[in-house]
Amino acid sequence: MTKFYITTAIPYVNADPHIGNVLDFIYADIQARYHRQSGFDVILSTGTDEHGSKIAEKAKEAGMTPDKFADKHTKKFVDLLKLLNVSNDRLIRTTDKGHQQRVQIIWKNLSKYIYKGKYSGLYCVGCEEFVTEKVAKANNMMCPIHNRPYEKLEEENYFFALSKFTDPIKAAIKDETFKIVPETRKNEILSLLESGLEDISVSRPIDKLNWGIPVPGDSKQVVYVWLDALLNYITVLGYPEHKDFATYWPADMQIIGKDIIRFHAAFWSAILMALELPLPKLLYVHGMVESEGQKMSKTIGNVVAPSDVIDKYGVDAYRYFFARHISSYDDGNFSWDMMEAAYNNELANELGNAVSRIAAMVGKYQNNVIGDIPPAEHDIHEYQVALEECRFDRALDVVWEQVRGVNQYIDTEKPWVINKDGDGAHLWEVLAYSISCLLEIAALIKPFMPDTAEKIEHIFKDGVVRPLDKSLFPKEESKK
Repeated sequence: MTKFYITTAIPYVNADPHIGNVLDFIYADIQARYHRQSGFDVILSTGTDEHGSKIAEKAKEAGMTPDKFADKHTKKFVDLLKLLNVSNDRLIRTTDKGHQQRVQIIWKNLSKYIYKGKYSGLYCVGCEEFVTEKVAKANNMMCPIHNRPYEKLEEENYFFALSKFTDPIKAAIKDETFKIVPETRKNEILSLLESGLEDISVSRPIDKLNWGIPVPGDSKQVVYVWLDALLNYITVLGYPEHKDFATYWPADMQIIGKDIIRFHAAFWSAILMALELPLPKLLYVHGMVESEGQKMSKTIGNVVAPSDVIDKYGVDAYRYFFARHISSYDDGNFSWDMMEAAYNNELANELGNAVSRIAAMVGKYQNNVIGDIPPAEHDIHEYQVALEECRFDRALDVVWEQVRGVNQYIDTEKPWVINKDGDGAHLWEVLAYSISCLLEIAALIKPFMPDTAEKIEHIFKDGVVRPLDKSLFPKEESKK
């Protein structure tokens, strides 16, 4: 059985989950379910990033110790995974003892590329990132993401010789041994590499930050949170000695947001090269999600929690909207009006209606007996290619062509007229073919809407219709 190892970025647990966090989880789960359905041996790994200045700062504000604060917020992300019906096989926390031990092993294995030096520069606590003077001035000395001034730091740190890996990383991206999609993100990182990579700090002094993994052999330093977090992708497999690591690495797909592409395409690649490990086969970089056409902000009042949407429309409708109506390759927008339109017009009127009307006609004209169901013979190559390219929106467009096709077929054939004419053989043929199409649609939407797919299969799969108590997608009125 061919293996398929897929990871999400691990979210930082300094705040509650929001709809932006959901993209990684949903996209990765779709790929994991699709590959399991295709016969692959799949591991889907996600987790939480729990060290660093932001956690220490937020914990202090909350009057909690960092570990208790991390425990509290990690539970919210674990609950979100369950709420979204994400089928992750692994969940790693960077506070896990095993992860911390393996990070220290990796540090030692990287030792020939690590040196100690003094750093003087600007730092954003929110990003957990040092920035150059040029970048800071371009941003008017304020982090544009967190709207807070950069802090001037002067400290003795350990550095990783990132500059040594500029050309090898560039070569791997260009020959697509390390593939980045979409093309715009690939070009973005290649442009960055043209100016050369600079060595990067990989530790912080313990007198400035004591919430982190101690640097081996130096009790005065802790491992920089970004290095700590990136290593989860191999520590979760038991690097260096566990058989899972030998079996599943390299990752077949890693899914991240565009805001962290530099760390994953450049820094992470260099770390793997320094460890003499193969790079991931594919890095999929998605865009950001706005709410009601604007960046989510508590001040504006447009922050949307996943549970707000799921409580009204259900988890499958939520997964459907974010997979189809948020662009797979660009930034996207969520609005309540868009959500309602997708739910009522596409899920209720088109898919739900096709299922209910066909089930009702089999019940009325054939006493719920379907009999033998012929196999559907639609070409799904375009759907498969779309998923291989992480074009989730296009894959569902292809499926919806079939959904609309079934409704059109019923409207054209008019089973109610055939029944009046008394042509039982033709009636069976039309209804059986319609059901065959619905079962194929169920198979295609299973990675996206697993519960809905199972309900459709339950209704039709055994040659006898089992009607549901209510519609798959009961109509909803506007949420204002």
